[in-house]
Amino acid sequence: MPDDAPKLHIDADWKEQAQAEKEKLSQKIDDSPRQPGPDELPPADMRALVGSLASQALMGLGAYADPQTGRAMIDLMGSRFAIDLLGVLEEKTKGNLTPEEASELKEVLSELRQRFVQIASMIQQQMAKDPSSVQFMGRPGSAPGATDAPAAGPRLVVPD
Repeated sequence: MPDDAPKLHIDADWKEQAQAEKEKLSQKIDDSPRQPGPDELPPADMRALVGSLASQALMGLGAYADPQTGRAMIDLMGSRFAIDLLGVLEEKTKGNLTPEEASELKEVLSELRQRFVQIASMIQQQMAKDPSSVQFMGRPGSAPGATDAPAAGPRLVVPD
């Protein structure tokens, strides 16, 4: 049976040129990291994970004011949980992170732990001095204005 099908012939020069263009394009992409736009999420990587958990911990330490009242809300139990999660992440990823990632995680954990101790100490001192100066908020989902302290740990409103 005769082989009448056309044969494709690609010379080595064409392959080399295509490969060179591919490498050049990939180099351009690697050299210029694209910043996410205002409506885009950052890449899902170790830095984003650490940043997300650190933000939760900071929020629990009163770093962000309650948008409704403008006052600092402190959730020591929630903050401690986020810090503990970062500790688990550090332990479970030991030896699998880049040196930069390991260093950043260690630094973030150290800073958060120091802040936690400072904030907890300040609250303890304030409560010892004037217990009525710190308000306990009720459980999430409880009636507005409820002041019962939940067993899992109170949320505190820091006085102005």
